[in-house]
Amino acid sequence: MSNKLFIFLLLCISIQFSAQTLSETQKLESLCRVWGFLKYYHPHVSQGTFNWDQQLFQKLKEIESINDKNQLNTIYAQWIESLGKIDRCKTCSKNENKVYFLKNFDLSWINNSEVFDQKVIKRLNYIQNNRNLGENYYFGKGGRKVYFRNENSYGSLFKSKHIALLELFRYWNYVEYFFPYKYKTDQNWNKVLTEMIPKFLSINTTENYHLTLAELVTKTDDSHAFLFSPFISVNQYGKRKVPIEYSYAEGKLIVTKVLSNKFNQSNPLQIGDVIYEIDGLTIPQKINLFGKYLPASNSWGKIKKAKNLLLFTNKDSLLIKFERDEKNTSLSLTTYFLKDIIAEKTIPSEKWKFYDDEKKIGYVNMGIIENKDIENMYQHLQTTTSIIFDLRNYPKQTISQLSRLLLPENGTYYQFNFPETSFLSKFYSRKNNIGRKNPDYYKGNVVVLVDENTQSQAETTTMMFKQHPKAKIIGGYTSGANGDVIRFKMADLETSFTGIGAYYPDGKETQRIGIIPDILVMPTITGIRQGKDEVLERALEYIKTGH
Repeated sequence: MSNKLFIFLLLCISIQFSAQTLSETQKLESLCRVWGFLKYYHPHVSQGTFNWDQQLFQKLKEIESINDKNQLNTIYAQWIESLGKIDRCKTCSKNENKVYFLKNFDLSWINNSEVFDQKVIKRLNYIQNNRNLGENYYFGKGGRKVYFRNENSYGSLFKSKHIALLELFRYWNYVEYFFPYKYKTDQNWNKVLTEMIPKFLSINTTENYHLTLAELVTKTDDSHAFLFSPFISVNQYGKRKVPIEYSYAEGKLIVTKVLSNKFNQSNPLQIGDVIYEIDGLTIPQKINLFGKYLPASNSWGKIKKAKNLLLFTNKDSLLIKFERDEKNTSLSLTTYFLKDIIAEKTIPSEKWKFYDDEKKIGYVNMGIIENKDIENMYQHLQTTTSIIFDLRNYPKQTISQLSRLLLPENGTYYQFNFPETSFLSKFYSRKNNIGRKNPDYYKGNVVVLVDENTQSQAETTTMMFKQHPKAKIIGGYTSGANGDVIRFKMADLETSFTGIGAYYPDGKETQRIGIIPDILVMPTITGIRQGKDEVLERALEYIKTGH
């Protein structure tokens, strides 16, 4: 045999061998997908016939010592075979009379020949085509959203890498099959799995466990999402705080209240001081530092979540740099436990009122007015020329009653996408459709105030108001998180994400974008220092001038 032929054959063998070799991450990615797919699609597994967590632990052990594609597929083929025979589904291919939303739906991984052989590919496709259509042991449906159930808890302390991987696999598949905005995440959800597997494998402490879980949740880019962890709250953010209240504007913090403490110690800060640096970090740098563990739909949602944490610490003091009277000052400020800070009593806000002596302008605080108050409010304000609806808060499910009073035609103002529980990862669309004309609708200006606190139901309510012929949305960018929330536990920690999709009637998105105001007004340092509500002032100017 010539040397050239020998080298050629050796190269071919090497290429064939390398094509059969799988990395640790590739093996675990495939296991995550197969385990989650069988959990929700296989007619026997989805009925709770097997201890599915223990099945995962067993498979994790089995694949640890192999790195060969053929060996891996042998394990998968035997596993699927052991789950029992699946009868053909006569109705699985039946066309439903629904408008489907398919941007989240992608089972193409099943046909990945780099990982699966044709035998396993055929079996996975058979399961897809003959999937479970009835009740599922692992989730139920309450009202218009799903909820997760029958999941074993292994506690919140780090115990083993296998349990950590279980929590990763559970959560990744929750998002894969039930999160309506999976297609909107910054990082492709498949790549999230690839990135997070090595991070979960490297976990060795409970604190690191919680931080890695929080990083995973943050990958949803959803302001509805959170992970409540006492380890993160205490160790990452702290239990002590500088005793002030503040607003955020132009990348800085403006002191709005100076609070007392139980020790009667003085506080050198004053109302109007502008804080621009905390322990050597600018405010944007501090927000970015926290941002890795704070899920948000957009930058304003990130700021909303992070800004309340900025003056927390576990240290006895914080080095603060601030500006006062055009002079920059640096001080070390004492911090206190929350129990030692004396909060000022707040004056209850009015649910609604006239804003002028002539009673031409009405004002409604949407965060506190309830359905029982709507009729009385409208009886008084229906003769005004303008009503300001302040939605820089969270409303109390008053959208339907208000729409019937205010809109000329109570028609379609939003579209929801619901999970298709008989073909998971598909969603179907449904528009609200009341279709009742109202000749006595409100004829004046409907002015809506919004900012980053306008989220979810508040955003849907704003979408309703926008259907009024004289509506004007004024303020900042909204949160961009809309749709009912699914709450559940991961590693025995409270968490959540959005459960149904919400869109304009024409399908235009609100998630991550929010409601774009007609007149953009952002608070300024000067305005906050002067005690102004610049968004409300701009609304009054619009009512007065028409622009």
